[in-house]
Amino acid sequence: MRQTQGVRKIYVIGIGAGDPDHLTLQAAKAIGRTNVFFLLDKGEAKQSLIDLRERIIRAYSHPHKRIVEGRDPDRDRTPDDYTGTIADWRTRRSQVIEDLITEHLRDEETGSILVWGDPSLYDSTIAILEEILERGATAFEYEVIPGISSVSALAAKHRIGLNRVGQPFQVTTGRRLAEGWPEGVDDVVVMLDAQQAFTGHPDAEIYWGAYVGTEDELLASGRVAEVAEDIVATRAEARERHGWIMDTYLLRRRTAD
Repeated sequence: MRQTQGVRKIYVIGIGAGDPDHLTLQAAKAIGRTNVFFLLDKGEAKQSLIDLRERIIRAYSHPHKRIVEGRDPDRDRTPDDYTGTIADWRTRRSQVIEDLITEHLRDEETGSILVWGDPSLYDSTIAILEEILERGATAFEYEVIPGISSVSALAAKHRIGLNRVGQPFQVTTGRRLAEGWPEGVDDVVVMLDAQQAFTGHPDAEIYWGAYVGTEDELLASGRVAEVAEDIVATRAEARERHGWIMDTYLLRRRTAD
């Protein structure tokens, strides 16, 4: 995307699942062109997420870049109205980001938001920028740069394909899986599963990973009935130790040969 003269520009940059080597050449070049980096502080428990972003910025940015931080709004993790709660949280988050853009990004400058994994997969940044533009008070152009998602990193770590020959797979959430196995697929990638819905499918095969691509990476695989107890215990211990957890898994239903 060519930047219009006088208009501010924002890159939404996928930085991978946690390994700094996941950064693509396109992403590294965009970081090198950035004047202002926008970071959202998620609290002390997730300081390691900020630390990794800052390591990447130091490695690929120019000496005169600026880093500004805003406080990520809190949200209810177990709401009765999930859709409404997310919509409210996105609006409050968009207001934080809009304030940062208004205050810190000058005309003809470029800002960047570094996104875990890939910005198109279970991330709200694109929708938030669109919400800011729709309000009409703040003008900018933006470009999305893809990254390695936790899903693709998980498959690589387990040395598996996400789909089987000629068959589809579906990406969903633990909340949806808890309502039942999706129709029409035998392979389901599950993200955001705080309730560990995989335990309800003991005959399936699971390929699980947490903190994939980081020094704290955890992996497990096998028949759910045989490994579920270990995964649940490992997950609980890791969450207690770090104060947060990012995990995902592929659940594969056995089919007749």
